[in-house]
Amino acid sequence: MTTKRPESTLGAGWEKLVREQLERILAGSTFQQVDRLRRFLSFVVLEAIAGHRDELKEYVVGIQVFGKETSFDPRTDPVVRVQARRLRARLVQYYAEEGAADEIVIDLPKGGYCPVFSHRQGETARRHTLSTAIVNRNTACVLEFADHSPGGDLGYFCKGLREEVIHHMSSLANLRVLAWEETAPDGLQERSSPDDAAVIITGSVRTSGDRVRVTARFLDGITRCYLWSTSIDGLVSDMFGTQERVAQTIADKLGSELVALSSPRRRRPGAVNLAAHNLYLQGRYHLSQRTEEGLRKAVEFFEKSLTEDPEYGIAHSGLADAYALLAHYGVLGPAEVWTKVAATAASAVMLDGDSAEAQTSLAHAKATQDWDWQGAEHAFRRAISLDPSYATAHHWYATSVLVPTGRIDEALSQLRIAQSLDPVSAIIARDVAMMYYYKHDFDSALEQCDNAIELNPHFAPAYLTLGFVQEQRHDLDESEAALERAVRLAPRSPRSIGALARFCAITDKRRRALMLLHTLEALAKDRYVTPFEFGALYFGLGQIDESRTWLAKAVDDRSFELLASRADPRWESLREHPALAPIVAKAGTVAPPVDSLLVTAAR
Repeated sequence: MTTKRPESTLGAGWEKLVREQLERILAGSTFQQVDRLRRFLSFVVLEAIAGHRDELKEYVVGIQVFGKETSFDPRTDPVVRVQARRLRARLVQYYAEEGAADEIVIDLPKGGYCPVFSHRQGETARRHTLSTAIVNRNTACVLEFADHSPGGDLGYFCKGLREEVIHHMSSLANLRVLAWEETAPDGLQERSSPDDAAVIITGSVRTSGDRVRVTARFLDGITRCYLWSTSIDGLVSDMFGTQERVAQTIADKLGSELVALSSPRRRRPGAVNLAAHNLYLQGRYHLSQRTEEGLRKAVEFFEKSLTEDPEYGIAHSGLADAYALLAHYGVLGPAEVWTKVAATAASAVMLDGDSAEAQTSLAHAKATQDWDWQGAEHAFRRAISLDPSYATAHHWYATSVLVPTGRIDEALSQLRIAQSLDPVSAIIARDVAMMYYYKHDFDSALEQCDNAIELNPHFAPAYLTLGFVQEQRHDLDESEAALERAVRLAPRSPRSIGALARFCAITDKRRRALMLLHTLEALAKDRYVTPFEFGALYFGLGQIDESRTWLAKAVDDRSFELLASRADPRWESLREHPALAPIVAKAGTVAPPVDSLLVTAAR
């Protein structure tokens, strides 16, 4: 990597200036509790000062800073990349806060491990998070959205959008929405101003044909820095629907922040059986691991909880979620779990219709079993309105409704909310990476993969996603290494084996692909393997007739992988193949069956 020599930036005596700045950074509070990052920063800075810049490679850093063995392979162990991302974030935090007046800047540019030293260029405004912006001043102001349409004739749409946003926000507890108009009557403009708001909400509207894209932004009321942004697509002809989706997304984001910051979690009526509740919490913990063993243990704990208290609604919800994930992860077949999922989700709603967990379980079943997007969306929105701080509602709304219906930007917004509510969840971090992957933003997806792996270095789904991302970035060696790691971590996972087999098939490693195909076939003799894995693998092998047969079975089985088949870059050629496109197009469009349990629960 070529970097700018520090002498040309700092001039004579730069080594002393940099050493002093390093000592200042390490003495600050930002780096006090992060020993590994302190060692990392010290090592690369001192090596650069000593003239060893060309030797600052990932392998060297892994051994010298993190104590790895000489057999350390950066392709399979991302510790250096993960910690480098954390170090860059800490440096940004330091210079935005306690180092805001420092003259010398130490930076670690992306793509390498050689630091760059420079004088500070101008003033940098401190950037707050959305949480810190509203925690002390729970006020917001909505400005009119700018009309950037070619004809400039959507003023009516922009005005209506602002009114819809204000309407949704006014229902949020603990939030004051300032009344402010540019042409306000009766001196109203003098009594309130956007400057009085903690958060300013604004945005723009663009069109292309009959399609409209609304971009919404949150600005810090003090610094005018961007706090959050999202974009939502719709149709001009569906004016009310588009305005409502934008307003609901904004209200969901603000509502989750307010609940997380200032409101205790909603208490359920009635006495709680503590033994049942503790067993329920253990079930949720095992559910979050997303391993076969974890999912089976989750079922056991939820069933024990229901033995303690058969009418404990959220335990029914947990059991429904566990069975649903056992099907999605290819542990049990749909025939084994669909009735159980529907029955337990229905029981949860009947026992406690005001439970966000119960409504989420019902919504998830409607989406993944029935492909009933409208019914599922209604249930998810009800769940979020009941408890905006329930991360799983935002998470599953994104992956099981918004992704299949092509609303990837909205899905990313919902997942970002889920991540802010549950920042230690590896599966949510992994699915944030998937959203960037669907958007073809592979660099951001790669960063999120590193985040998920940092949260849980043994989390096989994160390595799977890393393999998908590296394939699209054409880093085939790293892609294969990541997929191999996923198989080692989950050797009986059809999803991991199938992904590696397909990769081998498309990279001219046919013999290995066929061996893995035989492994899948053997696995299918004693457990369920989704037909989608066989369909995708046969397509990679060029066996179109076999692929068509298996994909048709996948549609019949409502294979979970089909939900993202229209967004996943891996399936672009599959979607375009004349023999297979009609089958893939059926995903999500088959008329949902009338399930009396789900219908009753919804009522």
